[in-house]
Amino acid sequence: MKFTAEQIAGILEGSVDGNPNAEVSKLSKIEEGTQGSLTFLANPKYTPYIYKTKASIAIVDKDFQPEHDIEVTLIRVEDAYKSFSKLLEYYNQVKLNKSGIEQPSFISDTAEYGEDLYLGAFAYIGNNVKIGNNVKIYPNVYIGDNCKIGDNCVLFQGAKVYSDCVLGETVYVHSGAIIGADGFGFAPDENGEYSRIPQTGNVIIEDNVDIGAGTTIDRATLGSTIIRKGVKLDNQIQIAHNVEIGEHTAIAAQTGIAGSTKIGKNCMIGGQVGIVGHITIGDRVRIQAQSGITRNLKNDEAVQGSPALSYNDFNKSYVHFKNLPSLAEQLNNLEKQKSNDK
Repeated sequence: MKFTAEQIAGILEGSVDGNPNAEVSKLSKIEEGTQGSLTFLANPKYTPYIYKTKASIAIVDKDFQPEHDIEVTLIRVEDAYKSFSKLLEYYNQVKLNKSGIEQPSFISDTAEYGEDLYLGAFAYIGNNVKIGNNVKIYPNVYIGDNCKIGDNCVLFQGAKVYSDCVLGETVYVHSGAIIGADGFGFAPDENGEYSRIPQTGNVIIEDNVDIGAGTTIDRATLGSTIIRKGVKLDNQIQIAHNVEIGEHTAIAAQTGIAGSTKIGKNCMIGGQVGIVGHITIGDRVRIQAQSGITRNLKNDEAVQGSPALSYNDFNKSYVHFKNLPSLAEQLNNLEKQKSNDK
């Protein structure tokens, strides 16, 4: 699909400096621009590339003033980075704008769905499922009985949603993600054998949540595992039964959260963090990558390490840790000197 500079300027509410009929059909980095591509300039250190890029169109801040002759057509906007991001989202929506029901696929006779459904081949929709408008369900997706899927959701290839789970509006579930598998519930008996504890709850995911590829969110033992609105989950995250994650919290890859832990709003959690069960993490908490969280955290804490310390204490302690070999050598020398003085 091709767009002219004039069309793009209309989408971004910008102005064209150059050929309004210049056409592009792909995106590129400014240093890798080729004929027919669109790029942008936001970081000043990339300014030299604007004079030699082969891209056909470049998005720039409106106050950008070229110091040399320039061939690329410019689209001037208030904020080049934000405008390019907006254009990426627009491009993505166009690219993902599939419709229709492919065959073979299965939709239960008791399922209901709204307008503009896309259902890819080999997808399965169970009994009493309710699907909203403009939902995109890619091939090999499974949606179990009694699930509810809100408007504008996108479930990519191979995603699985077990029975009774609820997705709000504009939820993105990437490939291989599993929502609603059993929580890790087993009880040992007197012989050391484990009996399965039935997991009878569900998962509730509110509006505008993104769930990365390979992430798993377990159903509650009783009640619901809840992911509040605006949460962003990276790839390969494990969220156990009865966990609750507050609004607009972001969690990086390979983090594991044990059962019944409550995480507050607007938290940022780095990659490979381990969080024990049955604790409470406050709002706006910052947890550095590879930390181990074994206690409750108050609002606005920043922690690092395993077990985690306050961020400042960790850095101070780490300085001493790095110096342990030299400190040990000094101590040995003092002991030797003391022995010689006797």
